[in-house]
Amino acid sequence: MKYVFLLVLLVVAGVGGLLGAVAVLRWNDNMTQTVKFVPGERNFAMPAGVVPRGGELVYAREQRELATRQPNPVKATAESIALGKQNFQTFCVPCHGAEAKGGVTGLVATKFIPPPDLTNADLQKQRTDGYWHSYIMVGGAVMPAYGEAVSSQEAWHMVNYLRSVAAR
Repeated sequence: MKYVFLLVLLVVAGVGGLLGAVAVLRWNDNMTQTVKFVPGERNFAMPAGVVPRGGELVYAREQRELATRQPNPVKATAESIALGKQNFQTFCVPCHGAEAKGGVTGLVATKFIPPPDLTNADLQKQRTDGYWHSYIMVGGAVMPAYGEAVSSQEAWHMVNYLRSVAAR
């Protein structure tokens, strides 16, 4: 009887140890070790020069110089700025913060390289509207591409909003 009790005790302890090991393994298997799917980025390369129906040509990240020459086709009206602000709050606030000040003002920005202050007048003067549009649509060094989440027109509205928050 004593040996049966010890055997049952060893089996229970073994199962408990195994469950503990499984919990530790699952706890340690975090996002840095799993497959990365980034929202907003294409899973396949689009053929060169392809334009979606009802859309306009969006230059690839490697063609940023061509994109900087694009003029903004959307006038900076109060309605355009309001639409841009709405999209900015949806897509950009987690990193750039509610006031677009960059740094670590956004919730996500504390985990990555701090984004720039988009209200900086010097930065605004250095960049054209086409550059901002390209950066929103196809992304940049750290910033993800939002070309599949927002239309080109919505990106132009966001550019108008960014111009409106620039420090004077």
